[in-house]
Amino acid sequence: MKLYLSLIAIALMFFSCNNNSNKTKVEFAYIGGEIINPNSKFVILEKGTTALDTIKLDGRNRFIFKVDSLKKGLHTFRHGGEYQMVLIEPEDSILFRLNTLEFDESLVFTGKGSKKNNYFINEFLENEKEETYVLKLCQLKPEAYQKHIDSIKNRKTKSLEHFEDKYEVSELFKRIAKANIDYSYYSSKEVYPFAHYGKNKGAILKSLPVGFYDYRKDIDYNDNFLKDYPNYYNFLRRNFSNLSLETHYDHAKSKAFHRNMLCYNLDRLHLIDSLVTNSTIKDELLHHFTIKYISLSNNSESNTIILNSYLEKTSNEKDKALISGYVNSLKELGEGTKLPSLQVVDYNNEEYELNSIINSPTVISFWSSTLYDHFKDSHHKLKELKEKYPEIKFVTINIDDMGVEKTKLSLKSCRFNCNDEYLFKNPKESKRLLAIYPMTKTIIIDQNKKIVNANSNMFSVNFEEQLLGLINR
Repeated sequence: MKLYLSLIAIALMFFSCNNNSNKTKVEFAYIGGEIINPNSKFVILEKGTTALDTIKLDGRNRFIFKVDSLKKGLHTFRHGGEYQMVLIEPEDSILFRLNTLEFDESLVFTGKGSKKNNYFINEFLENEKEETYVLKLCQLKPEAYQKHIDSIKNRKTKSLEHFEDKYEVSELFKRIAKANIDYSYYSSKEVYPFAHYGKNKGAILKSLPVGFYDYRKDIDYNDNFLKDYPNYYNFLRRNFSNLSLETHYDHAKSKAFHRNMLCYNLDRLHLIDSLVTNSTIKDELLHHFTIKYISLSNNSESNTIILNSYLEKTSNEKDKALISGYVNSLKELGEGTKLPSLQVVDYNNEEYELNSIINSPTVISFWSSTLYDHFKDSHHKLKELKEKYPEIKFVTINIDDMGVEKTKLSLKSCRFNCNDEYLFKNPKESKRLLAIYPMTKTIIIDQNKKIVNANSNMFSVNFEEQLLGLINR
């Protein structure tokens, strides 16, 4: 680490000289770090949707990078399939250290500009824990619920005030930190009708006290400053889901509600189109809700209707092609069809055609080393299912392009065996043909190699019911 500390020291000396001379305005910063158990040899630094650079790790999995012509604000650094935000301002010289096995939890910043970023990562981790707690609180009556989340907001506000009293912070930090608190609070308000028990969501909406959503009148649906900020998007997703719920009940014939109702999802896409004019924000929201609907649907006709609505509203040509291809791939995987011909490789480096390894009722699931929690949870779940349903073959396929040895190492490091484990010979094409999204996707195949369900999920409440049906076919 001495080399990196020396580089940062040099940077700080340069900043100091500039400040003393008052001749040059500093418009750059340094960011560097060390990544333990790297998933690739690169770190990507982005500002918004623009990639600033792809930075190669050295032989000790470290890097240092000078951000020239700095546009101060939130940046994203990506490694493998994971990412996190970092606030970079002029004269910052930020180092971080993380372990990919516990990406967010292990992340620690040092150097000039570290305190504000450690504040943000701690807030991020607290918000993750808080999410589960808030969902439990949603079973309270509205007045009691509001009292609890008001208390959470007040605690966060006092914590921020204490931080600002203790450290010198910029106006930019204050603005982002306040937005973080506000939009977390607003999100808690928006989720209440969905998380509260009962299928009659219309009745829940009517039970809310007057003023429960008063903050909505001040929401900017086209906030260019926050457009790259995750908490803002999380709020918008919940807000549009809630607003669409109100619209839905204006014309719904039934009081019962479920999130994948076609008319409700069409209402939501229409509402986004009518309220959002910022193309970046609109396209992200439209993409999110469209792909989510399709990934949970086994109805090709409904998928086509949603797709057509999406195509009319989005301006993102790349996403149009991606989602259109996704819908077409799902059509090819309909019930009673056969899997496309794909090559997989086992951990002895033997190559097979995918259909050739199916000789009994089979469940195919997928994993990636970049989604570590899912990797562990799914393998523990599979172990349980294999013991309960010995009549079924459980095949697991890694979707990464890392080679046999590195993928095998991931399995062995967690003490998972390699039986019925494979990886794709051509991951990119295989993921497209099998429409692998989200990662929880599971494909159920009968003894005749015919698809029973190409869009299942081993964590769903009715999954074992589907397995019993497979056995009894």
